[in-house]
Amino acid sequence: MLDMVEDGMHKLIDIVRKGQSSNGSWQYPFETGISTDCYMIILLRTLEINDEKLIRQLSDRILSKQEENGAWKLYYDEGEGNVTATLEAYYALLYSGYMKETDYKMKRARTFVVNNGGIKKAHMFTKFMLALTGQQKWPTFFPLPLELILLPTSFPIHFYSFSEFGRANLVPIMILADKKFSLKPKNRPNLSNLNIKRAEDLFDFRNSNEWRSFYSEIKQSVNNLIGLPTYLHQLATEQAKQYMLRRIEPDGTFLGYFSSTFLMIFALLSLGYSKRDPFIINAINGLRAMKTEIDGQPHMQYTTAAIWNTSLLSYALQEAGVSTTDSMIKKANHYLLRRQHIKYGDWAVQNPTGLPGGWGFADVNTIHPDVDDTTASLRAIARMVKQQPIYRQAWDRGLHWLLTMQNDDGGWPAFEKNTDSKLLSYLPIEKADFILTDPSSADVTGRTLEYLGHYTKLPNKHDSVKAAIKWLIKNQKDDGSWYGRWGICYIYGTWGAVTGLKAVGVLSTHSSIKNAVNWLESIQNPDGGWGESNKSDSEDQYVPLKTSTITHTAWALDALIAASEIPTNAIEHGIRFLVSNIDRDDWTTDYPKGQGMAGDFYIHYHSYRYIFPLVALAHYKRKFTK
Repeated sequence: MLDMVEDGMHKLIDIVRKGQSSNGSWQYPFETGISTDCYMIILLRTLEINDEKLIRQLSDRILSKQEENGAWKLYYDEGEGNVTATLEAYYALLYSGYMKETDYKMKRARTFVVNNGGIKKAHMFTKFMLALTGQQKWPTFFPLPLELILLPTSFPIHFYSFSEFGRANLVPIMILADKKFSLKPKNRPNLSNLNIKRAEDLFDFRNSNEWRSFYSEIKQSVNNLIGLPTYLHQLATEQAKQYMLRRIEPDGTFLGYFSSTFLMIFALLSLGYSKRDPFIINAINGLRAMKTEIDGQPHMQYTTAAIWNTSLLSYALQEAGVSTTDSMIKKANHYLLRRQHIKYGDWAVQNPTGLPGGWGFADVNTIHPDVDDTTASLRAIARMVKQQPIYRQAWDRGLHWLLTMQNDDGGWPAFEKNTDSKLLSYLPIEKADFILTDPSSADVTGRTLEYLGHYTKLPNKHDSVKAAIKWLIKNQKDDGSWYGRWGICYIYGTWGAVTGLKAVGVLSTHSSIKNAVNWLESIQNPDGGWGESNKSDSEDQYVPLKTSTITHTAWALDALIAASEIPTNAIEHGIRFLVSNIDRDDWTTDYPKGQGMAGDFYIHYHSYRYIFPLVALAHYKRKFTK
C-alpha cells in the first residue's frame, strides 16, 4: 500500500510542477458552465463591439455543450436540462448571428424552454438581463428603493445588512430598475416567441404580509431621512454610482466578478456615460482578461481563482513533503506574500476593530478578502514564518484579521461579519439566502479551526476556539453530517468540520465525531470511493451521485484519517480507489465540486483533482506508515 501511495503522490507532484506559472501562481480554470460565455456575447453585441473571433469561438463552445434534446445542463445528472441555461444559450447564439431561429438546434432549444415554463421559470437575474437588453419591460415595482443606500447602519435593515456579493449585484440593478433602462440595438434578436408575459408576472415578487410589513419599515426609514424626496433620490443615485466606481479593481472590473461588472456597465450607461468612456472600456477589457482556455476553446471565467489554487497547492505540496527550499514552493509563497491585502474594504463596516491582512480569491483582488483564502494562504506560508521576518509580519496580520472576523454566533463567514439578518428572508429576491447573506458555515468554520489547531499556539480553551466548537456541534445534522456552503456539499461540510474539530482537540470518541464517521462510512460506494450529486444543495439533504469521484473521495478519506487511530477497512478501500483513479478523465472529473448558488451556479475547479487527493494521500502516509 505504501508504494502505491508514494507513487500516486509523486505523479501528482509532477503534474502540478508542470502547471505552475512563471509568477509562482497556478492559473487552473474557474469553470462555471456557459452562462458567462453567453453574457459576453450579449454584452458585445448590445454595445455593438464586433469582436467576431471571440464571439464565434464562444458560440462554438456553447453549441458543443448542448444536449441532444436541445437543452443545456448545469451538471451531468441534472435531468433533462436547465431552463435558465437553455434560455441564455438560445439568446446568445441568436444574438451572435451565427445561428438562426430556423436552425434545428435552435428550434430544439426553444421547444425545451417553452415546454418547461418559458421565461417565467428563468432565474431572476436572467430576467433583469432581458429587461436591460430590451427583451421585456422592467417591473413597475422594484422591492428595494434606491434610497436604501442612504440608511445608517443603526437601522434594523441597511445597505450593509446585505453580503458583499449581494451589494455588488444589487447596486447596479437598483440603478437600472429605477431608470427602467434598456438598450435596443437594431441587430438584437426577438424573443417574443418564448411566451413573454407582463413584467410583473415574470418577476413574480412575493406579496406576503411579512414582505409588506418589511417594505413598509424600509419606506418609513427612508421617509425619516432629512431632505426633500427629489434631493434624497439624487443623493442616493450619486452614492450608488460612487459605490461602484470606488470598488473597481486594477483590472477594471467591479470587485472582480463578471456579473457585477456586466451590470455596472449598463448602470453607468443609464447614468449618461458614453460607450467609449474609460470606465466602460476598462471594464470590458477586464472581462476579456478573465478569458481562459478549456479543451482548446475559450471560456469567460466568472472570476479567477489564482490565489485559491496557489495557496491550496502550496500547502498540499508541503504536506506531501516538498521542501520550502524547492523553487516551486518559494515562488508560490512569494506570489502569495505579494497578494496579501493592505487596504480596508467593506468588511471593516461590520468589523471596525480589524486591520487589513487577509487574502482574496482572485489574482486581481485588493479590497475584499475572505476567510477561506486567508486560512489557506496562512497554511501555505506557515513553514516560512520562522525562516524570514517578512513572513512573520504577514502571518501576524493575517491571524489578527482572521480572529476579528468571527461571527457573534461562534462560526466564521466567508466575506463579512454578522451579515445574516433573518429579516432578509422576507425579501422577494430569488435565492436571497445565497445572494444576500453570508452566514457562518461548517466548511469555513471547520477549516478555520483546522488552521488554528495545527498552526497556531492558541489554546483549546481560547474563547474563539470554544465558541466555534460549540457552533459546529450545534449545527451538525441528525444523520451526523454537516452542510457545506461553498462545496458539494454534505461530504464537503463534514470533511471541514471533522478535520477542524480534531485539530483543536475534540476526541474521536466524542459523539459528534463518531456520528460523522458512521455517516461517511455508510455512504461509501462499493468501489471504495464517494460521490455526491449537486442536487444535495437544492434538496437540503444528501443525494448520492451513484458513482465515485476522486475529489469527493479525497474529502471523505481525509476526514476519516483525521478521526481514526488505525487505517480502517473504509480508509484502506478508499485509498485503493484513489490511487487507482488518479489518471481518471471522464465526466466525474469534470463534475462541479463547488457551488455559488443552490440550483443555479456551480463551479468546476480544475485544480481540485490534484489538491485534495495529494492532501489525503500525504495525511495517510504520515499517520499510518511511520
